[in-house]
Amino acid sequence: MRLFAAVLPPDEVVDELGLVVGRLKGLAGADRLRWTEPPGWHFTLAFYGEVDPSLVPELTERLARAAHRSEPFPLAVAGGGQFGHGRALWAGAEGDTRSLRLLADRAESAGRKAGVDMGQHRRYTPHLTVARSREAFEVRPYVETLAAFVGRTWTVADLALVRSHLPTSGVPGEQPRYEAVERWELGD
Repeated sequence: MRLFAAVLPPDEVVDELGLVVGRLKGLAGADRLRWTEPPGWHFTLAFYGEVDPSLVPELTERLARAAHRSEPFPLAVAGGGQFGHGRALWAGAEGDTRSLRLLADRAESAGRKAGVDMGQHRRYTPHLTVARSREAFEVRPYVETLAAFVGRTWTVADLALVRSHLPTSGVPGEQPRYEAVERWELGD
């Protein structure tokens, strides 16, 4: 099964970001981007990819420990940027990003210790992907619009293990479907 650890923003935060993304979709060239949908918006902490079912029990046990060792913290969706020369447009985060990075490190470590092939370690960049492109795309106007956005602050109170169901229909624009298979409260 295809899994990742994530922070899932609450509905009111998703709704606020949805208003900004709606404005982005009105910019010139927006139809050349593949926009992600609000039900799938999340801050990925660690991507595990295809995980052998035999590793899932240990992974969940280690993620539970990671969550309990982490205290709740304030976070807001704010700003934005791009990866891959305009191939991915994302909204960023502000607030206690140090705690968010620590939670990401713990989620990555949980995967490694459970035997998941995590590949090479990369410094965590908090981001929530809002659009993708198959080719390099000039995203400066989109990034500038996102740069001015600061959403409401909420308290991150849990860590989620999410299963990703990739599109299978072949219908253009079909989105992956995400299912939180487990959630653990942060703190003791």
